[in-house]
Amino acid sequence: MLQLVVNGLVTGSVYAIAAVGVSVVYGILRLVHFAYGDVIAVGAFVAVWFNVSHGLGVVESTALAMGATALLSIALELSLWRPLRARGAGFMSLFLAAIGLALVLRQALFLVAGPQTRSYDVDPYKVYVVGDVRLSLGQAAAIVAAVVAIVLVGLLLGTTSIGRSMRAMADDRALAAVAGVDTARVIAFTWVLAGALAALAGVLSGLVAYSFDANFGFALLLPVFAAVVLGGIGSAYGALAGGLVLGVATELSTWEELAGGVDPVYKPVVAFAVLIVALLVRPQGIFGRARVL
Repeated sequence: MLQLVVNGLVTGSVYAIAAVGVSVVYGILRLVHFAYGDVIAVGAFVAVWFNVSHGLGVVESTALAMGATALLSIALELSLWRPLRARGAGFMSLFLAAIGLALVLRQALFLVAGPQTRSYDVDPYKVYVVGDVRLSLGQAAAIVAAVVAIVLVGLLLGTTSIGRSMRAMADDRALAAVAGVDTARVIAFTWVLAGALAALAGVLSGLVAYSFDANFGFALLLPVFAAVVLGGIGSAYGALAGGLVLGVATELSTWEELAGGVDPVYKPVVAFAVLIVALLVRPQGIFGRARVL
């Protein structure tokens, strides 16, 4: 059971990091970023290109991938999202644009990188043993990176001026603008943060799974959205909690002591079952309040 809990924390950490990116974008811009899974995949492929093709370490490759996806997010804001908002595009128009962007990014990955699976240049057989728990190198990296990322995001949102501005815009964008918040600056920073978190989630997911292809971002997107809804739509702290809860719940569902456990192939089903039950009890999500970060 302890091994499954740790595995769940690893999976939940990846969900949580990605869910924060989705949540801050929705909280600030009211945009359901359906292309976020494919941005995650772009980050993973950029990192594997630096790591495998250019021989850089995983840490350096991850940092470069985070910078690249942040730039991609800013470029998409300037070329797509900002013009759409300027023309008065509504919720459904933005959602359909996000779906179209997801398809474009995925096919671009297939065109550039091909359909074959990729892996990072790490030792898949290196295992750390802590008591009764065994962790691969990728799993250990995911837990450490997630802890650092979660603490930094919490400090960013809770103690910095840009974090306070983000929370103000999430609560009431018009009022924040009247109060002197530089909304354009906050939106740009939101995209930088979301892009960097997407790359980090992609690299960690690739390390944990060991191999991945251009479709893996879309497969990751559905449980990430479930984590966002479970934590409370628009709440970054809720997204963190929702990701960790879903990760642990899906792994524990395979425990044989629980009526034999479920087949691991049905873990995504378990994630959405947990979401449905939780929302029946608390429809607003774990962190309850609407329009918060």
